[in-house]
Amino acid sequence: MEAWQFALENLPRVIEDRDEVTQYPLQSVLNRVVLGDALRVLPKLEAECVDMVFIDPPYFLQLPRKELKRWAVKTVVEGVNDAWDRFSSFEEYDAFIQSLLIQVQRVMKPTATLWVIGTYHNIFRIGKTLQDLGFWILNDVVWVKTNPMPNWLGVRFTNATENLIWAVKDQKCKGYTFNKEVAKEFGIGKVGANVWMLPVCNGKERVRDHTGNRLHSTQKPAELLRRVILTSTRERDVVLDPMAGTGTTGFVAHSLNRRFVMVEVNPQYVHGIARRFGWET
Repeated sequence: MEAWQFALENLPRVIEDRDEVTQYPLQSVLNRVVLGDALRVLPKLEAECVDMVFIDPPYFLQLPRKELKRWAVKTVVEGVNDAWDRFSSFEEYDAFIQSLLIQVQRVMKPTATLWVIGTYHNIFRIGKTLQDLGFWILNDVVWVKTNPMPNWLGVRFTNATENLIWAVKDQKCKGYTFNKEVAKEFGIGKVGANVWMLPVCNGKERVRDHTGNRLHSTQKPAELLRRVILTSTRERDVVLDPMAGTGTTGFVAHSLNRRFVMVEVNPQYVHGIARRFGWET
């Protein structure tokens, strides 16, 4: 047995989703992580119960199944080749995203906002699906990476950005939270522009497995979530992350006196969340 595979009952803030459970009252999942598939867990949450949602979905990078090696040194580039990023077609990916967004829309309060992050591989498809489902896009925010992955092949521009879509559940939404003065601290100049410059997650911030390797290939930096949460929520708001990964959204929300609900299907990631929060007994 691997070091992370200890019994779930030793993790009191982890709820293992089971078929016989048909409902999760909000109080039962607040400041906890549900180990389960988001498409099965979200329908069990109360309607209109969260103030903000952050989704870091699979990007469907469509990468070839081969190793990309650096020219100068004999090391392998750490890319994304995880099973959760593999889909058979754009149609399968679109259906997955649509199913997820339908459930997210249901659990959002009338004044809640949604953030979705992606790259050029998927963000345009997600934007179309959002609009088809009636979401109203407020902004896109461009994350400029100050330390992007090097462009080893040199056959196109270095991919140094990701995009975040910020939306409400429908065009009629009024009264959503936007902390304008906080936003001014992050954008270009003094106007709170929709461009954020910050590094990718690295160093001590990386959650590691028991061998010291990075646990998650696309862990987002805490500073990115800090900006998302500070600009679009108030203290004590409920923040949902249905694909929590290593738990950055909940971890940052907790540090900012927000409440959170996280859902994650990978048990190894959930144990990483438990270590991060100090939930292990």
